[in-house]
Amino acid sequence: MKITILGAGIIGVSTAWHLLEQGHEVTVVERQPDAAMETSFANAAQISVSYCEPWANRDAPLKALKWMFSNEAPLLFRPKLDWQQWRWSLQFLSQCNDAAFERNVQQLVALGAFSHAALKDLVRATGIEYQRLEHGIAHYYTDQKSFDTAGDAAALMRKYGVSRKVVNREELLRIEPAFKQFAHRIVGGTFTASDESGDARVFTQALAQRCIARGAEFLYAHDVVHLNKSGDAIESIAISARNTGATGSNDLKVLRHLKADQFVVACGSYTAPLLRTVGVDLPIYPGKGYSATFPILRPEAAPRVSTIDDEKKIAISRLGNQLRVAGTIEVGGYDLTLNSTVARARCQMLSDRIEAVLPGVCDTRNEAQGGNPQYWAGLRPATPTNIPYIGKTKVGKLWVNAGHGTLGWTQGAGSGKALAELICGRQPAMAFGFHGFAPAQERALNSIAVAG
Repeated sequence: MKITILGAGIIGVSTAWHLLEQGHEVTVVERQPDAAMETSFANAAQISVSYCEPWANRDAPLKALKWMFSNEAPLLFRPKLDWQQWRWSLQFLSQCNDAAFERNVQQLVALGAFSHAALKDLVRATGIEYQRLEHGIAHYYTDQKSFDTAGDAAALMRKYGVSRKVVNREELLRIEPAFKQFAHRIVGGTFTASDESGDARVFTQALAQRCIARGAEFLYAHDVVHLNKSGDAIESIAISARNTGATGSNDLKVLRHLKADQFVVACGSYTAPLLRTVGVDLPIYPGKGYSATFPILRPEAAPRVSTIDDEKKIAISRLGNQLRVAGTIEVGGYDLTLNSTVARARCQMLSDRIEAVLPGVCDTRNEAQGGNPQYWAGLRPATPTNIPYIGKTKVGKLWVNAGHGTLGWTQGAGSGKALAELICGRQPAMAFGFHGFAPAQERALNSIAVAG
């Protein structure tokens, strides 16, 4: 079959690779000049099968209300005159109970484990290097009350096959000695040896090059103008070249209409508005996440175990001679700016926290002080359940692979493999709901509304 994929992040490129493995002809359309230039560009770098808890839990509503008054809050809800935001928020609230939480965890662990195995197979097959560290993921707590709940979370993960263990402060420091200067604040933690970390952008761009070498066509710097629907199926897509002139302005014009046997939409947060143009309505809404990447000044003192800071809800990962710190969620539309008051506060929080936890290990100075931190913001395509949509829509020839939230890197390889198998008429070997929605999503969200 001839298959066109929209989007060249980790999800789209993984889908392309696995479709090529099945012998299909693949074209990928991407508006950026290279793969992984948006949400996959500078994420937390963690392959975190064991740390996949949904945002929606019984404590989330009260915390979200409290955090609305802090620019540095882990989850910041910024109300807008946007029906999609409010609808998403109401559906999110419907998931804030123990039964929904466990049901969603089960789905996320199933997909994460399947994906981690697929990633390992892919790395063995391609030899791609991407600053990979297979040292597990640790999670430290600075609050005794929060640490007291760690055992329940670990037990839930073990129930679904993930070996996440609770450790005291001394054991945590044996696992990662880099945090000894912060030890007076740490009360305990958890550790999962099977998790790992690595650079998603480097991996995705290398995989895209291997796809091209196997015959895939990547149409970079092309915008999707619209999906052309004929009857109950997609007939073609209209695309335009993005030509940047000397003035820096974009000159867009329709270049051509691409026809294919099947179409896959893997455009992250932009999947939902695109699909609504043909009557497919998915509750995917952007959650703005931030990261900072700092040069390491003292390599011998820098951590090698990827870590989660429970108090600030951030992840810390070493990528060669740099340290990546990422986290926080801002639910406030499609804004990607880094120069607003809120954005500057959130970026500064990342710098301040690293200096507090790992004093003197990285160059956390801002530009005015002579430093060069690489701040970044990306839109995480979130569903109310945190479960992504992987499968066929009710519009003919139209498939979707989106809604992975903060777990796109963790779930990317498996999501691509799963959708490729579904397109080929096979059922992936894992306990996860497909065909455009998971059973949990169908029960909680009344399924996907598709107009004529």
